[in-house]
Amino acid sequence: MVIEKIKELEATKAKMIALEESIATQLTQELAELPAKYGFSSVLDFIKAVKLAAGKGRKGAKSKAKGKAKASGSARRPRAVITEETRALVKKLVEEGKTGAEIAQQANISLPSVHNIKKALGLVKKE
Repeated sequence: MVIEKIKELEATKAKMIALEESIATQLTQELAELPAKYGFSSVLDFIKAVKLAAGKGRKGAKSKAKGKAKASGSARRPRAVITEETRALVKKLVEEGKTGAEIAQQANISLPSVHNIKKALGLVKKE
């Protein structure tokens, strides 16, 4: 009984392997025909068109992508929501004599946000 099931399993595995090979061959053939099917004279022209359609080749796409990541390659953090609690924390830390960088780190906001809050609260020295 078990031997029959093992033989059946082996036969099914062989069918599966043959089917995978058949699919791979057919897929390769269909992909090779795509450029001509859509009227392109070369594979490179077809690839350029696909990239353009996917948004990889448009003007501005590169600049938008650059704007989403810092030069070091790390992604931007999400925009901070400045609440009254954040403003109160910034005011408290300024009064304690903390630097802008220390305040930004403790409040989990950017340094320009710290400067904007200090300016709005009138905590910036006037020149």
